[in-house]
Amino acid sequence: MAAEGTAPTTEKTASVGHYEDMQSAPRFPLHLAASVKTHDSAYSAETENISANGVLFAMDNDVPVGSLVDFTILLPAEIVGLRRNVQIDCRGRVVRSFEDQGRRAVGVVIDEYHFERT
Repeated sequence: MAAEGTAPTTEKTASVGHYEDMQSAPRFPLHLAASVKTHDSAYSAETENISANGVLFAMDNDVPVGSLVDFTILLPAEIVGLRRNVQIDCRGRVVRSFEDQGRRAVGVVIDEYHFERT
């Protein structure tokens, strides 16, 4: 069974005010494996934290601010209290990219998401 949702968006705003609004959502420090795809590349990543508005990835590659990305995060069954894993397929855009402890930190706003039990 699948559920779909769309994160609230206004016009194409990656403005500072919009970014500050996203920061107000509670963040959960979940370290989960993820895959991130741009129009021409695919990368492995790990989530550092997740909120209702976005996710911060730790990864070895830079993805430029403004890039559109598709990404998949697998929630292990034991975390969500189910018998099966839950896969979240998302579409979003990069709003931050910086160096953090020898790795790249890439912040992405979630524009669309889709949950699927695997």
